[in-house]
Amino acid sequence: MAERAKVVMTAMLPGAARRVLEAEHEVVAPAAGTMSHADLAAAVGDADGLVCLLRDPVDAALLARAPRLKVVANYAVGFNNVDLAAATARGVVVTNTPDVLTDATADLTFALLLAAARRVPEGDAMVRAGAFHGWEPELLLGADVYGRTLGIAGLGRIGRAVARRARGFDMRVLYSDPAPAPAEVERELGATRVGKDELLGSCDFLTLHCPLTPATHHYLGAAELARMSAGAYLVNTARGPLVDEEALAAALAAGRLAGAALDVFEREPAVHPGLLASPRVVLAPHAGSATVAARRRMAELCVGSVMDVLAGRRPRHVVNPEVYR
Repeated sequence: MAERAKVVMTAMLPGAARRVLEAEHEVVAPAAGTMSHADLAAAVGDADGLVCLLRDPVDAALLARAPRLKVVANYAVGFNNVDLAAATARGVVVTNTPDVLTDATADLTFALLLAAARRVPEGDAMVRAGAFHGWEPELLLGADVYGRTLGIAGLGRIGRAVARRARGFDMRVLYSDPAPAPAEVERELGATRVGKDELLGSCDFLTLHCPLTPATHHYLGAAELARMSAGAYLVNTARGPLVDEEALAAALAAGRLAGAALDVFEREPAVHPGLLASPRVVLAPHAGSATVAARRRMAELCVGSVMDVLAGRRPRHVVNPEVYR
C-alpha cells in the first residue's frame, strides 16, 4: 500500500511493536490505559486496521462503522469478542496470538492450582496480619497435589502444556475434548480421554482450557458442579463465562468443593460477592499471559498480522480463513 494506512490500537502494548507499525502507518491509540468502546466506535470510521483486546466487542455494529477495515488483530488467543461471521461477510481478516502465551498461561494455571491446594493466600494473609504464632500440627492443612488426578477440559495447546507440568507431579491425567488427541500425544502426556461426566466425577483437580462458544457457555453449572468429586478443586484460566459463578459460590459455601482458583470471571472485571468472600478461592486479575516475554510476543504477532494484511500478504494466524475463498 503506497499511502500510509490508519491503524487503531485500543491500548498501549508492551515492547517496540507499536514503533515498528508507526514507521509505516498512522497509529491511533490512547496515551494511557485502554480506549473506551465509544472512542473506538468514533475512531474506526476511516481505519484500515484494528488491534484490539479481548475486552473490546468487535460486533456487526462496530464493523458497519468501518467500511475501510481490512484486518482485526485480536491481542489474545481467544476471539469470542469478535463477530467472525460479520467480519468474514465484510472481507475483514481476523487474527489471534496462539503459541506465544501457551507456557505462560500453563505456568499460572499450575501456580493457581498449587496456591488453592496448599492455601497459600490464606497463609500469606495470616503472616502479614501478625496472626502466625508458630508452627502447629493442624495449621492450614491443605490437599496433596502429587499423585492425585487432574482433569483437563479441552486438550488444546494450553491444556497439553498443563498436562506436561502435571507429569512432574506424577498426576494421573484425564481429559475431555470433542476431538481425541493423536495417540502419540496421549502417550507423551500420559493422558486418557473420557466423557465429560466421567471427567467431573473422577478428578481431584479440574482445570478448564476450552474455548468460549455458545456450546461451552456455563460448561460448569449447578448440575455439573454437583457431579464433581466431593472435595475437588476447580481452576479456570480460560474464559469466565465457562463457569456459572452463582452456582460455584453456592457449591463452595455448601462445602461441596474444597476450593477454586480463578483468573477469569463471568462478568469481568466484576466478581461474584460469594467468591470474593470465600477464603478458599484464589483470585487473579486475568494474568495468564502476563509475563514480559509473552505479552511482547503477542504485540509483535498483532502488529505483524496488520502489516501483512495491509501489504497484501496472508498473515500466519487467521481465525476466519474462509475470508480468502
